[in-house]
Amino acid sequence: MTSPSYTRGLQDKPLLAMTIGAAFDQAVARFAGREALVVRHQHLRYSWGELGEAVDRCARALLAIGMQPGERLGIWAPNCAQWCIAQFASAKVGVVLVNINPAYRLSELEYALKHSGCRWLICADAFKSSDYHAMLGELLPELAGCAVGALQSRLLPELRGVISLGQQPPVGMFDWSAFLTRADEVGPEQLRACSAQLQFDDPINIQYTSGTTGFPKGATLSHYNILNNGYMVGESLGLTEHDRLVIPVPLYHCFGMVMGNLGCVTHGSTMIYPGAAFEPLATLQAVAEERATVLYGVPTMFIAELDLPERADLDLSSLRSGIMAGATCPIEVMKRVIGEMHMAEVQIAYGMTETSPVSTQTAGDDDLQCRVSSVGRTQPHLESKVIDEQGRIVPRGQVGELCTRGYSVMLGYWNNPAATAEALDPARWMHTGDLAVMNEQGYLSIVGRNKDMIIRGGENVYPREIEEFLFNHPAVADVQVVGIPDDKYGEEIVAWVKCHPGHQVAAAELAEFCKGRIAHFKVPRHFLLVDEFPMTVTGKVQKFRMRELSIEQLALTAKP
Repeated sequence: MTSPSYTRGLQDKPLLAMTIGAAFDQAVARFAGREALVVRHQHLRYSWGELGEAVDRCARALLAIGMQPGERLGIWAPNCAQWCIAQFASAKVGVVLVNINPAYRLSELEYALKHSGCRWLICADAFKSSDYHAMLGELLPELAGCAVGALQSRLLPELRGVISLGQQPPVGMFDWSAFLTRADEVGPEQLRACSAQLQFDDPINIQYTSGTTGFPKGATLSHYNILNNGYMVGESLGLTEHDRLVIPVPLYHCFGMVMGNLGCVTHGSTMIYPGAAFEPLATLQAVAEERATVLYGVPTMFIAELDLPERADLDLSSLRSGIMAGATCPIEVMKRVIGEMHMAEVQIAYGMTETSPVSTQTAGDDDLQCRVSSVGRTQPHLESKVIDEQGRIVPRGQVGELCTRGYSVMLGYWNNPAATAEALDPARWMHTGDLAVMNEQGYLSIVGRNKDMIIRGGENVYPREIEEFLFNHPAVADVQVVGIPDDKYGEEIVAWVKCHPGHQVAAAELAEFCKGRIAHFKVPRHFLLVDEFPMTVTGKVQKFRMRELSIEQLALTAKP
């Protein structure tokens, strides 16, 4: 008789019943003289003892500017030392860190700050094509005429001020160095007293995920959620204080701040940031020159590293393991990563922001077929099941929706009980929206997505959000967005556009309309101007048919 598609992870290692601040202090005490953080593009190095001092100073400065446990602190910056310091400092005082995607533009930034009710925002001065200072000047014109910390914004009434990581921030913004001097106003005993009152089930992090309704949802995660997920990922990798982990993935994602930073903190491993954002040469140089043992990335990152001409001149022999996540890994890529990058124990991880993020993971000794055909087995202390449309568990080998339950499941969506109720059922099962199949050995394979989510280069993109935005163009009468396969990014975005009668618009004009107004990874690569969409007899749009037609049409236009 076929077994039901249900598994429970191992329970042999207890979960950590502590706050992130307590775990961080343990690492500082145990590994004080060992290297904790290397930020190559900033030429900064910290031992655990030095990082502990920097984090405590930032935490005391947060208390000095009036931040209280439970209040929200936004951070809008690429990977840098200050990001890491702010992550642990905010956790030590119970301030909820709100991760803001560095690619966000004005409308997305405004929504995240307003929806979460951020009191303060830490921001970089600029990143790639984004001038953060200029955007904030447009969003918060009151900054120029207010004292630092006394902002009174019409659009964002709860925001008190902005802390800039730039060298010369505009008038009204707090310089990072000046902010840190405020720590002198708060003694270590006050910080200890604040930390002592915190509970590990308290919310400590909000991460915005693209929403199917056009508005992002703030997945709210507790100390317990993310500390233990980082710990269990590290346990699977066999991390110790002797490991050195290169983290080229963004810190604003769980991949960077949980699987990376928290995985290192719970094991005393060294965190290495090769750059502000991913760059293949900088990443492999970091591996070679820092003698790294572990490397993270999404498949597109590993593909770029493998194709790098300079790779042959770099010694990667120190590597032993790593994690590839964010999309399915092609078998040839996995073979090359193992054979050419010395990552014999590389693992595949699967999950979502709402599950902190990892729910399933392969093991370092799983065979190659398991690592390319599945996303592994259920993580320790978690449960997985595959269900049909009536919510019943299906037999193994049958496709259904994957659900996850356990310590990693978010507290809920911030200030959005309706969306929380849709995602979390009364038994606390998280409905992933992903279609999966479980084999007799308990390995899960993801076979599709029932929410039409697009994963482009490791970024989750929901079509409805882009559709809602394109509706704002005066010529657009209707729009449907689908994803199609792409060798470089995994998937690319195609927008089918119908114009209002008497209107017309060029694809280049639509692309320009998006530029600077939505994140670059959400801008469709292709615009197909059509008179109608494929529909069912009941009037529903057939997105599967749109994908097929998009692939056919774009293949024809690409031919010489």
